[in-house]
Amino acid sequence: MTTETADMYASLRSNVGNLGQILGETMQSHLGPAFLEKVEQIRILAKQSRQGDEAAREQMLALLTSLPDEELVPFAKAFNQFLNLANLAEQFHTISRNCDELVCVPDPVEQLLGRVLNTNFDKDDVLHCLSELNIDLVLTAHPTEISRRTLIQKYSSVVDCLTEQENPQLTDRERKQSTLRLRQLIAQIWHTNEIRHERPTPVDEARWGLSTIESSLWHAIPDFLRQLSDQLEQRIGEQLPIDICPVKFSSWMGGDRDGNPFVTAKVTEEVLLRNRHAAARLYLKDVVTLISDLSMEQANDELLAATHNSMEPYRDVLRELRCKLRATIDYLNERIDGHHPDADTSELIWQFDDLHKPLLMLYTSLCDCGMRLIANGLLLDMLRRLSCFGIHMLRLDIRQDAERHSDVVAELTRYLGMGDYNHWDESEKQAFLLRELTGKRPLIPATWQPSDEVAEVLATCKLVAKQPANALGSYVISMASNPSDVLAVLLLLKESGCQHPMRVVPLFETLDDLTGAADCITALLDIDWYRGYTKGMQEVMIGYSDSAKDAGVMAAAWAQYRAQEQLVEVCKKADVKLMLFHGRGGSIGRGGGPAHKAILSQPPGSVDGRIRVTEQGEMIRFKFGLPKLAVQSLALYTSAVMEATLLPPPEPKAHWRECIERIAAESVDAYRGIVRGEKDFVPYFRSATPEVELGKLPLGSRPAKRRIDGGIESLRAIPWIFAWSQNRLMLPAWLGAGEALQAAMERGEKQLLQEMQSQWPFFETRLSMLEMVYMKAEPNLAKYYERSLVEEPLRPLGKKLRDRLRQGIETVLSLTESDELMSHTPWNQESVKLRNPYIDPLNFLQTELLARTRKEESPSDNVQLALMLTIAGVAAGMRNTG
Repeated sequence: MTTETADMYASLRSNVGNLGQILGETMQSHLGPAFLEKVEQIRILAKQSRQGDEAAREQMLALLTSLPDEELVPFAKAFNQFLNLANLAEQFHTISRNCDELVCVPDPVEQLLGRVLNTNFDKDDVLHCLSELNIDLVLTAHPTEISRRTLIQKYSSVVDCLTEQENPQLTDRERKQSTLRLRQLIAQIWHTNEIRHERPTPVDEARWGLSTIESSLWHAIPDFLRQLSDQLEQRIGEQLPIDICPVKFSSWMGGDRDGNPFVTAKVTEEVLLRNRHAAARLYLKDVVTLISDLSMEQANDELLAATHNSMEPYRDVLRELRCKLRATIDYLNERIDGHHPDADTSELIWQFDDLHKPLLMLYTSLCDCGMRLIANGLLLDMLRRLSCFGIHMLRLDIRQDAERHSDVVAELTRYLGMGDYNHWDESEKQAFLLRELTGKRPLIPATWQPSDEVAEVLATCKLVAKQPANALGSYVISMASNPSDVLAVLLLLKESGCQHPMRVVPLFETLDDLTGAADCITALLDIDWYRGYTKGMQEVMIGYSDSAKDAGVMAAAWAQYRAQEQLVEVCKKADVKLMLFHGRGGSIGRGGGPAHKAILSQPPGSVDGRIRVTEQGEMIRFKFGLPKLAVQSLALYTSAVMEATLLPPPEPKAHWRECIERIAAESVDAYRGIVRGEKDFVPYFRSATPEVELGKLPLGSRPAKRRIDGGIESLRAIPWIFAWSQNRLMLPAWLGAGEALQAAMERGEKQLLQEMQSQWPFFETRLSMLEMVYMKAEPNLAKYYERSLVEEPLRPLGKKLRDRLRQGIETVLSLTESDELMSHTPWNQESVKLRNPYIDPLNFLQTELLARTRKEESPSDNVQLALMLTIAGVAAGMRNTG
């Protein structure tokens, strides 16, 4: 490392060192100097082992395998918490005053405005684009956050201390107090159990999502919009209109019932009430502050008339809002407790305008009376929060598997003596559904007693029907493949009395479904009734996790790209706007990676100012957990969607398409040849990774498998990825890709691949993601897992997999003409290197504990908890659970 590079990360290393030292002192005061000395010894040996010192590696393994039972949990906890604190220091570094320009890039919106205004776009184009932007970030919990909420709050307070300590004006006394607070927080973290005793319920997950909004996004949204407005004023001389908010938030927490029996209609109803309750509580806080702030008397005619010429017109309006918000909170508390009180909605904040209209009246009056400076304070912040969060805080999506809807209709047709819907062909299904959708009479008899599973689906549809339209987002149908999958949901909603046209969204997940997506949407839009229902907007969800699990990342990525291209064409032909909903995970194997790059690598025309994207689990915390980080993430999303709209990427050239088609075909063959073709693959996977043990970790509310008795195909994409990231082979994120690229190189296509890399954002992003995964993969560690856990007859498969990994790395380095991976992104490279010496001991200990628990009929509580902690620690170090 050069001196310049070392200096670049000096403040980061200083913070990591300082937090680590405080953690060490905390451990020493709790468990004594001998324990700390052993932890330090293992840490130093791990570093030496990283540098190729075999003797250090053997010494480290000897120390780890001889740890007494009572030291297993504190040891795993020590390295786990060190990694969490290193993550915090790194997060903080990107928003700190000492951040280097290679890490903290200039504001992306400001850069984009400069580029756009230097082309043939003028300020009206920019304002129009901003006013039309519709970026919907959908918070999901299905991989779920491995850290407990109580710890996340303490981590946030640690960042506050680090921020405070950067202030050069601090007195010695203030610095001493801040350091004391930091030490107290780290002690609290150390003495708190990281592993939940019980799985979170769907309501717990939803509350976790709300806590992210309350602690971070509630502050970040007005800050971001003020920053955006300032940039517009500087560049084009106009402020951002107060009713424009390009980014909004939805949620799947409490609405995603696909494969989760614990998400019921009752649970969804409680989550909807809690969302509204959180919004009312936060708006009340703002109103109470505004009552104190807006003490002025001068008002315009409208406000004076509304307050009967009051001496304190602003306060009078705000006091009435305070009264209504308190009544709303009381009413919602009773509803959450299971009561059904009578309510006069005119006395509550029940519609958007109940809050927006009076606040806008106050804002206009202040501006009319020459008090714009006051109007643009908290009052403007509140109006902008309303534009973003509404009065429901998060619009809740509903997601359910297509088969569940078919089963409802089939049970009903059997009851009515019409035959079995599930045995009809697609044209018969469509004819029946359309006849009922356009008919006047109800289809479901009042006397029908459906089975429990069917009754639950119907209860959800009835709940949807009762909600205001702006409380809900989309109704997503997973494993959709035919028009009837969409029409069946529309029929069930109609039969449940749904008056508003809820967006019903097919989710195309597998390779076959992605290939058939355009045909399915074409057939739907050819139906006159359906096209009328859409009101000119068709939303389609593209699945990343399951398509990658089905076909490997390279083939899945190309199938997703092609599906989007075809959908753009289909909707253009039907004169319908397309909203693409990207179901991306946090990890590369689930379609994750930097959002800015991902958006700019989509096909031209597929963004067009509109996009929905899932943000899941721990990635919500990494991107939005701190207000300053959230402002950066919101700016990245806004700039990427604007750029993809105003300056779309090029159409891929014909010879690029031919090349990627070959690569995709070869990669899926290589991937499936292993995952489906190797008879030893499933037993190897189950032995070489903690896949079985992951089921015992109380992570999310959803079961790890869709079917208890299923194999790999029934395993959810999250534990599939999670298991391979634990043994550090990272297999789902690269298998098939390197082999296909190597075949292309052997065909003499290196120059063509380099042309694609330099000129086609889609291909460049795929290679960049592949490099990142290869950088994180550790074949030697994976080999150690194999040696410790896998029976001799299965081991040749492990060697085959590691050989493919090595060959893939060599191919990518040859293609990029680099000596090392990620040389063009030193910050990411540094980030991976920083963690490795601290993850390694957890991996070695994990293999020891896995071997032990698999031999013993009933392992001790200590051993089991230590194993869970190593899983949590490796996940923290790898920066994703799946």
